[in-house]
Amino acid sequence: MSEIEKVDCVVIGAGVVGLAVARELAMAGREVIVLEAADMIGSETSSRNSEVIHAGIYYPKDSLKALLCVEGKKRLYQYCDEHGVTYKRITKLIVATLGDQVDTLKEIQAKAAANGVGDLEMIGGNEATAMEPELNCVAALLSPSTGLVDSHGVMLAYQGDAEDHGAMIAFLSPVEGGELTEDGIVLDVGGEMPMRLACNTVINSAGLHAPTLLRKIIGFPLEHAPNAYYAKGNYYSLLGKSPFSRLIYPVPEPGGLGVHITIDLGGQARFGPDVEWIDEIEYSVDPARADKFYDAVRTYWPGLKDDVLVPGYCGIRPKISGPGEEAADFVVQGPDIHGVPGLVNLLGIESPGLTASLAIADRVRQALEA
Repeated sequence: MSEIEKVDCVVIGAGVVGLAVARELAMAGREVIVLEAADMIGSETSSRNSEVIHAGIYYPKDSLKALLCVEGKKRLYQYCDEHGVTYKRITKLIVATLGDQVDTLKEIQAKAAANGVGDLEMIGGNEATAMEPELNCVAALLSPSTGLVDSHGVMLAYQGDAEDHGAMIAFLSPVEGGELTEDGIVLDVGGEMPMRLACNTVINSAGLHAPTLLRKIIGFPLEHAPNAYYAKGNYYSLLGKSPFSRLIYPVPEPGGLGVHITIDLGGQARFGPDVEWIDEIEYSVDPARADKFYDAVRTYWPGLKDDVLVPGYCGIRPKISGPGEEAADFVVQGPDIHGVPGLVNLLGIESPGLTASLAIADRVRQALEA
């Protein structure tokens, strides 16, 4: 392995959040290198999601997920306008199919308002079915600020901004470990040309691998390294034309948002994601898991036919809380928390990470300046 080379700032991971962070720091005048294990940007979580711009409805008040989603949503729409990234304010309906679920809609509306999302509109079943004739419901919440975005287009734009301000991405450069030394944070980088980098600043935006990576850095206080949990989300595509022009979500159920219908920018409808806890990262989709979707979907779409759902794709949520545990908030862990100068860890950045990406990047810069 070569001698230690000194660098200013390293971002580990070229997903949407890592690229947003690299952009933010490069535009602030930092010399930035992005280390990416794969041979392309956004090859894991960032390219395996629903591409929804979330409104910020469901998250606990004052949580980072709520604060950064609401802020990030506004900034992402503006960014897409300024950079020509394709998006659509598709809107979303959260539907109650039973009378006793209407109070739940009111609770959701109140929680959203507490998060700064004041545009949710309660509408009656007739009004909802006038919008979506195939829908069955007694009431619904209309979310006008929910949208869809070309996630790859967003990442390309972030990459372009970062590189225009001097950042460089090194692909096929996995970070295999490191240590805390007098020279700063030293990273061991693998690949065809292994190297050791002594960094003034390191942003651990490794997504699914971020918690594990911390345990490979000698000297890092392990009480600040949470366990990693993998929650696969499977999507199933609908054969034929979508009957809906909006996203359709049922009233949330314990542990999740229920089986909902999303639509991509091309108009293709898909169902999911579900939650499948797995021990190892793998991206197969079991056709049989779609079987349980039919009864759930028919509560709000009675016209769903048999045998029309086929495996689409899946993503894996980079969770730091496991099955049966309360869902963890985003963690932006800076030196004020773990005591390591120049290190910021981004942990548990699942949905709404895409929506919140610009706001997360701003929070990282603040953590380094604190």
